[in-house]
Parts: sequence; structure tokens; C-alpha cells
Amino acid sequence: MIEIINAITKQEQQKVWDIRRVVFVIEQNCPEEIEWEFEEESKHFLASVNGKAAGCARWRETENGIKLERFAVLKEFRRTGVAQSLLKNILNEIIPLNKKIYLHAQLTAKPLYEKNGFEPEGENFWEADIEHIKMIYKK
Repeated sequence: MIEIINAITKQEQQKVWDIRRVVFVIEQNCPEEIEWEFEEESKHFLASVNGKAAGCARWRETENGIKLERFAVLKEFRRTGVAQSLLKNILNEIIPLNKKIYLHAQLTAKPLYEKNGFEPEGENFWEADIEHIKMIYKK
């Protein structure tokens, strides 16, 4: 069973950071200095599968709307619905705010976002040596 919570306590936030360190810093070689930007102004979410920390994501307001960021799922939980559960949970929370919703998707994650109402906008670009595309929520 997948459970999504707002990561509020220090213990919950540490689980989020541990997941991001494994996925982004270790697996994808993202530079540490960009991984930990905007932590204070973001709302963090933690996904657990049968009580075990499995994935995370966050959102924050920017001058362009609400930006979804840092979707990360540990290897053993990929393709089990964790990322989609995180996405749907966050969308349910932010759609009522009636603001533009967007994200920068790694190309490997583009189908997940397309399946859930996002459309690509503009050209592909590189962030942290990984190819991305900007996507806007259209539903």
C-alpha cells in the first residue's frame, strides 16, 4: 500500500533528503549545491510503501506559478505507482489554488507527466547534465 504524507517533522524530512541523495546525488551525479536549493520555501512530500520510505517530491511557488520538483523514487519501488501517487496527491492539493502549474521533467519521466495532464512546452534543455523539458499542467 502506498501512503503519501506531508513531510513536516525532522525525521520525515530526513527520509526525503536521504531518498534525494540516493537518486539525484549518487545515481544521477547531480551536484550537491543545486540539489539543496529552495528547501525552506518548498512543501515536501514523502511516499511510503508498506511503511518503508520509497519516494518523495515537493512543490513551491515561483514568479511563474507553482513548480513541482524533485520527484525521486528509490530503485526498488520504481514502476509500482509511487511517482503517480505523489503526483496525484500534490495536484489534488494545489489545483484549488488556481495558479499555473509546471515542472521541468527529465525526459525519462515525460510519459508519466503526459499521462497525468501535462503538456511539453518549448525545446529540451539540460539541467545538471540531464536532458529536461518544461511541462505545463493543462487539465
